[in-house]
Order: sequence, then structure tokens, then C-alpha cells
Amino acid sequence: MRTYAIGDIHGQLDKLKLAHRRIAEDKSAVNDPDATVVHLGDLPDRGPDTRGVIDYLLDCREAGAPHVILLGNHDRMMRRFLHPERLRDQLRDDLDWLAPPLGGRQTLASYGVDVSDKRPAEAIHEDAQRAVPARHLALLDSLETPYSEGACLFVHAGIRPGIPLDQQSRDDLVWIREPFLSDTRDHGPLIVHGHTPVEEVMHCGNRLNLDTGAGYGRPLSAVVIEGRDVWLLTETGREPVLPVKA
Repeated sequence: MRTYAIGDIHGQLDKLKLAHRRIAEDKSAVNDPDATVVHLGDLPDRGPDTRGVIDYLLDCREAGAPHVILLGNHDRMMRRFLHPERLRDQLRDDLDWLAPPLGGRQTLASYGVDVSDKRPAEAIHEDAQRAVPARHLALLDSLETPYSEGACLFVHAGIRPGIPLDQQSRDDLVWIREPFLSDTRDHGPLIVHGHTPVEEVMHCGNRLNLDTGAGYGRPLSAVVIEGRDVWLLTETGREPVLPVKA
């Protein structure tokens, strides 16, 4: 079983296209055009072109690409901001998506919304509801979590250790950090996730972190997974990602 995966995108259209190009080159080399490509979520925020990212992924989907797009916490925040009556986030109900660290203003700017500080949030919200196309909302509503294939379970943030995989809460799947990140037990499948930025793709034996900080100006990483073996896709081909020693 061969599966490709891409870390947190965060409005970085050019980096996403580069990741897809590297995947296409590897698929061609191994003659496996139908292998699944899993996107680990966080399509919007911080980067310059959320609208372009979503348009591009919709075009890929409509062309029949074998893509899976997972729900991330930033996708959830964007959807909730646009129609708060339809979605509640019981874990982080306190967050203001327009606050600088989260990146909501950059997202709305890509849709042509005036997000300058002088404007009240209510006016920005009204403009945002008109500016974001219905097909973009439909994509956000369609995002999956989790996704299982081969020896891997793909999620955005992680799982809560000790809880059966079929009983994990949606909040944890898109938000958790600890105690997941420091837990060394075998979870069964290899947990492939993003959400917590690292300097480079990190294989911990029981989990694989693909968020290499595209939202902060760093690379967007794409990998190919065969069984539990992982390779980073680069300009020169595959580079093995070996489990770190405890």
C-alpha cells in the first residue's frame, strides 16, 4: 500500500502546487497514478492565498484526483466564523479568528474583504459572508477526519492516547497536542498528523509529524508512505525519513 501525504497548507498555493508536482513525479516513477494523496488540513490562514488554495483543490477534486482532504482546526475556525450558528467548537470556543496569530484576516483579504483594523468585526463578517463562494463553504463542510489507509491513520492534530480509535472526539482530532506528542506507546497504526510545527518531518515510530511550518514561511512537506516506511519528496527524489531514536 502506497499513500502520499501533505502537511498543513495555510494559504500557500505555490507551495501546494510544488508538493503536488513532486508527488506526480514520484507517482510516475513508480507507475502508481491512482495512489491516494492525503492533505492533513489547515487550508486557510496566515498565507497569502487561501482562496487560490481552495479553488485549486476544488479543481483537482472535480478532475477526479484521488485526494483526501482532512479537517483541521483552522478550517473549522474559518467555517465557524462565516456561520457561527451552524458550528460550535466546544474545545476552543474562546478564540477570535480575526486576532493576529490565527490568520483570519489574511484569509479574508484573499477574498477581497477589507480587513483593516479600523473596521468593526461585524462589518467584516457581513462582507465575508458575501465574498466566500458557496462552493468553498461546501468544501469546508465536506472535510473528513480521520482517514485510514494501509498501516496509517491520518488526522490533523493527533489522537488522545488510551482511547480506542473509533471513540476519539472530533475536538481532539483537530486540536490535541499533549498528551499525544509526548506519548511513546504503540497506537496500532502509524498516526500521521500535522498541527504542531516542527523544523523538519519527524518520524517518532508511533507517529509522523508533517507540519513543517508552511504558515510561517517554511516549506510545505510532502511524503510517500509504504507500509510504515516514509520518504520525503524533494527536488532530487526520495529521501528516507527514519524513526528518531528514543
